[in-house]
Amino acid sequence: MRCRDAKLWLAAQRDGDLAPSEALQLQEHLEQCSACRAYSQRLRSMDVLLVAGASPVYTSISTERIMQAVRQRQQITQQLEELRTRQRSRLSRLHIVGPSLAGIILFTIGSIPLLLLAMTIVQPDLVVKMLMPLGDVAEVLIVLVQSLQTGLVLVTRNNWLLVGIAFVLVLMMGMWLRLMRYPQEA
Repeated sequence: MRCRDAKLWLAAQRDGDLAPSEALQLQEHLEQCSACRAYSQRLRSMDVLLVAGASPVYTSISTERIMQAVRQRQQITQQLEELRTRQRSRLSRLHIVGPSLAGIILFTIGSIPLLLLAMTIVQPDLVVKMLMPLGDVAEVLIVLVQSLQTGLVLVTRNNWLLVGIAFVLVLMMGMWLRLMRYPQEA
């Protein structure tokens, strides 16, 4: 028997596919050939290592750990719901207060010209005395606006300042939109 055939027969014996007569011939060859005998020993030691390492490992996940994970998930979901409820209540308060406040401000600002008209009709000399100092203030405001306009023309010659302001404004709006979205569930 050649050593190559003996190695094939050793593999067949390991798988349980070797006939009894072939097993006897293999044993005789192993007694005579030291190289095949060493190969057989290596196969046996490898089998022992494989069998020892193949023992199943069972993970122990206790029911308590599973229940703890479920409770944590429920707690997180409850916290998210509370956040949504708070955010909705803030928005609902704004929906109530916002239009009311805007109406009051609009009514107040709209009433000022009517008040001035009524004062002009009832007491014209008082209105003239009140508007005299405002004439000086108006002149000062006109001078300030003209100087501001000149300064802006110099600064924004190539519109770089306006481009920068527009970029910062768009960036801030994006950040605001990102921060105002509803929280995502974990």
